[in-house]
Amino acid sequence: MTSNRRTFIKAGLLGGAAAVAGAPMTARAGDHEAKAKSLSILVLGGTGFIGPHMVREALRRGHSVTLFNRGRTNDALFPDLETIKGDRDGGLDGLKGRRWDAVVDNSGYVPRHVQDSARLLAGNTNRYLYISSVSVYRDFNIQNNEQSALATIADESIEEVTGETYGALKALCEQRAAKEIDASRLTILRPTYIAGPGDHTDRFSYWPVRTRKGGEMIWPGSKTDTIQVIDVRDLANYTVHCLEQNVAGIYNMATPPGSYTMGKLFEDCRAVSAADVEPVWIDEEFAYEQGLIGGRELPTWHPSTGPSAAGGSFIATAAKKAGLQNRPERETLRDILTWWDTLPAERTEEVRAGLDASREEQLIAAWKAR
Repeated sequence: MTSNRRTFIKAGLLGGAAAVAGAPMTARAGDHEAKAKSLSILVLGGTGFIGPHMVREALRRGHSVTLFNRGRTNDALFPDLETIKGDRDGGLDGLKGRRWDAVVDNSGYVPRHVQDSARLLAGNTNRYLYISSVSVYRDFNIQNNEQSALATIADESIEEVTGETYGALKALCEQRAAKEIDASRLTILRPTYIAGPGDHTDRFSYWPVRTRKGGEMIWPGSKTDTIQVIDVRDLANYTVHCLEQNVAGIYNMATPPGSYTMGKLFEDCRAVSAADVEPVWIDEEFAYEQGLIGGRELPTWHPSTGPSAAGGSFIATAAKKAGLQNRPERETLRDILTWWDTLPAERTEEVRAGLDASREEQLIAAWKAR
């Protein structure tokens, strides 16, 4: 496994066999024309970053939701909902003998845990939806679609989730779920960088937050370099849409490849922040020299050359045809800043991704001297 692949997947942490894309559908996510019946939905997790958005969207559409988690994170978030306390590592007893129309598994990182829950619930649900990741792919130097080769791990008994094992373990999670749930009742979503209000990684949030501070700011590569994200609310909308419309298959979740660039990101960040910012565009050679490729210092950006060159060009047409709707990135950026301003100072004083001020100042000086 190359170091570039490791850093790419590590950045992803800090958010059968071959995959087969689902068949196109005419219904679109969010449409109520189909008048979907009220569903009982079990969410494994539900109180982290993506879970609350899914829960709220399901409730907004008139569905009932039950949560299953350990009760350690935001346990007071949904006091009116039934929460079954348990642990995915051998503590699933609270789910035995219960039935739900659909299950959303957005907390599965260890293959054994996913297989255990899928096996237990296989006979007691009509649909099992697993949230995976584009990190499952083997090669990030090609434009991956749902049929692309997946990462593997030599020792499948490994359960420690690290930057090196994350992608392969998520691929194994998919395969273990497929062993227990037949294809017509299984949905797998592979999101790229998930962005929006509530993101605890700050990978996409870094750009508008830093832009708003103004002054000289490093921007990497070229204005034409493409990037991809998925707004957490668009992911939530599509998740509930799949449950309502019985959408089966495997789907990359991202904005269309080539539709968004670093140049557009800069213009949008400047627009939503109304900041007096001066971009300092550094080239890829300098970024490599300074050890900025991969990791978290320049989040969501990938160079146009090298092992992760296609990290911003995943093909997501299958999901689009099946109902995925992407909101404008500027809306996501604007809402991130609105959410950011509601957070306590101890949370916002140090952004969890991106360049810190001293490091950025040093890099700008080195770039100018060069």
